[in-house]
Amino acid sequence: MRRAHIGETQMQPTNEMLEEENSSLESSLSNKVKALKHLTIDIGTEVRTHNKLLSEMDNDFESSTGLLESSIARVKAIARTGGWRFILYLVLFSLFVFFVCYVILKFR
Repeated sequence: MRRAHIGETQMQPTNEMLEEENSSLESSLSNKVKALKHLTIDIGTEVRTHNKLLSEMDNDFESSTGLLESSIARVKAIARTGGWRFILYLVLFSLFVFFVCYVILKFR
């Protein structure tokens, strides 16, 4: 009986041991919460930066759309006035540019 009684007292944790374990777990949890807080702040900053970049890209695309629309309107005006020569020159110029690009890329 004595042996059984001795084994029981050694296996049961004391209040000091429980407090020590709770303190270490609490500090570990506190460190993890701080890391998560910093991570969420960094994510928020990244989201704001990306939203700003997307807004700038949207503005750039809108200005490009306006430029393209005005260019297409000019080409249509040339086509309506019977400027078939200008359209022919435009097509020939485009073919020439594509050919030059092809030659440059092929012999690179």
